[in-house]
Amino acid sequence: MEGFDRDLRWRTGVTIVPVRCTSATGFQITLQALEDAFAEAEAANVRVRGLLLTNPSNPLGKTITRATLEVIVSFVVRKSIHLISDEIYSGSVFSPEEFTSVAEIAAGARERVHVVYSLSKDLGLPGFRVGVVYSHNEAVVKTARRMSSFTLVSSQTQKLLAAVLSEGGFAENYVRTNRERLRKRCEFMVQGLKKAGVECLQGNAGLFCWVNMKPLLEEDTREGEVRLWNALLRESKVNISPGSSCHCEEAGWFRVCFANMNLETLRVALKRIEDFVAEKKKL
Repeated sequence: MEGFDRDLRWRTGVTIVPVRCTSATGFQITLQALEDAFAEAEAANVRVRGLLLTNPSNPLGKTITRATLEVIVSFVVRKSIHLISDEIYSGSVFSPEEFTSVAEIAAGARERVHVVYSLSKDLGLPGFRVGVVYSHNEAVVKTARRMSSFTLVSSQTQKLLAAVLSEGGFAENYVRTNRERLRKRCEFMVQGLKKAGVECLQGNAGLFCWVNMKPLLEEDTREGEVRLWNALLRESKVNISPGSSCHCEEAGWFRVCFANMNLETLRVALKRIEDFVAEKKKL
């Protein structure tokens, strides 16, 4: 993700080597993809220290299966590296039983597995800037504690959050309602895209769909994808994220958010996409 570039690479100089997933596997992580990325890093004389993943996935809007997580944990143990699981959308899974936190299966690798979380997505509180690091590694906990001195949460924010989270049943009801609304909005988006002749990956979490617009590409390249994005933005005034901004290797996939606007605005956006697709198919 471009966000990882900004958060991890630009300031620290850390080298990020993408684990390349494809539509052939529904963009799920495979052992072969992990091995290939590790080999690529070694060939470039990059010392691999950890694996970073998002679960549920951004941009896919999909949870990682328990079986896949077991493969990932086994891989990091074998390679003697760390695993950081960003589970910031874990409370936005439409069907809670479909989500498995890596913390649930990390019993044999507790020193190597770390979970990060924030209230910004599931509770809609990005401005509060409150995050959590969950780790059994004393060195990681000690470092996080020392660094927190530079990013302290204000006393007023802590008091307000304590009141909100301790209010009987509020957080549970909020998350449950949010999940149901996201599920309905996702179904609305998928149906609207289908009507426009556009397919997308079957998702079950998050605020977005992973949409296949490959049939509209004039050229099956990153440049062709960017031209399609520019055309949609310029001609239809609809802005969606090209897959290349998320390090997707296959041209033509886009991330389309459905939860950052009201239903009427979404209807307008879907109608514009439908008209755009129809016009492109005439050419």
